[in-house]
Amino acid sequence: MRVLRAELGIGLDGVRAVLEQVLAGQYSGNLPEMELLARKLRASGLEAAAARTVD
Repeated sequence: MRVLRAELGIGLDGVRAVLEQVLAGQYSGNLPEMELLARKLRASGLEAAAARTVD
């Protein structure tokens, strides 16, 4: 949650909603932004991966 708050600049209530989306694989953005977020999460000790989705 700390990484998401720092990287996304959101409050505690907002980060809970984002965390649920991340854990469910439903959080999306452009690939470079998602890869940067995944790298920050991995650096904090969490498993994370950015993946391209097909619409």
